[in-house]
Amino acid sequence: MLWTATPALADKEIGGGAETPNGEASGNVDGDTISAGVGRIVYDRSKNGSGSSVGPVRSTTAWTPPACWYAPKYTPAQLKAYMEPIWEAGSTGDQWDAEQREKYVNGGEYKDFNKEKTGKGYFWDSYVNDSYPPGWDKCTEAPFWVDTGDAPPPGIQNAITPEMLAQLAYGEIRVPGTAVKLAPEGTTKVNLPTWAWLDGADFKPVSVTASIPAIGLQATTTAEPISLKIEPGTGDAQTYPASGECAIGNDGRIGEPYAKGKAGETPPCGVRYLRSSGDGSYKLQATVTWKISWTGTGVNDPQDLPQGEFGADQDVIVQEIQSINR
Repeated sequence: MLWTATPALADKEIGGGAETPNGEASGNVDGDTISAGVGRIVYDRSKNGSGSSVGPVRSTTAWTPPACWYAPKYTPAQLKAYMEPIWEAGSTGDQWDAEQREKYVNGGEYKDFNKEKTGKGYFWDSYVNDSYPPGWDKCTEAPFWVDTGDAPPPGIQNAITPEMLAQLAYGEIRVPGTAVKLAPEGTTKVNLPTWAWLDGADFKPVSVTASIPAIGLQATTTAEPISLKIEPGTGDAQTYPASGECAIGNDGRIGEPYAKGKAGETPPCGVRYLRSSGDGSYKLQATVTWKISWTGTGVNDPQDLPQGEFGADQDVIVQEIQSINR
């Protein structure tokens, strides 16, 4: 990535596996490009949801994770290796290059890229949420030095915090799919209550931990299922309960499995269709609401983040009950 007057677009690491990357200080230079690993976020997904049907939760509000932030990025040698080839190329203009040399080399603010402080801190710079949400280009501060153990300068907004790590971990949460079990399964009858449920074993809390080991900062974001919303796919239906919101039970299960002998009972979670689906089917939508909270460095009591949702459609065929007149 070439240095410009806009923030450096360094990617956060979100590769596969339980934990990536290792968080060690590192840097590779290739012509006018450099990658520095010291401040990249490490995600531990070992307690995340798994399987082919998992997906990301979406916030139930307009809230979004941080668009950009500041964190350690360069050692003195790495910043020197990154900036000097750009100055030599002259692509950013003589005046700007001269100002940067004065700031980082000649002692205007730093002397020889703070080489004498090697091992005692890092140059911090901007990172960008790789989904590039609105505001991703607002972190425009030039690289600045922070001693190990010190807080960033008070005038710096969006310096990484445990809460911001938790918010970024929110985007890495994956929860199980929501194909509910139905009885009758697949095909039901008009005016016949259809029972719906989700097994507790499939819906337990999941979590992701985000950390920056170089500065000892971490946060764990946890998602816990709290309810199931049933939407029949047609206005000609009655849900149980009437709100369509099925709460999670003490056993972790949502709803109750149908069993013989319950045909005359009202399901605690389900739907009764009042009209046939004809030659087609209704799209029943089942959406689980997840309570999201976090703990992290210096924060032991769970703190709330906006609730999340994840849902899916499934086809339900509704037939008329056939009767024979004699």
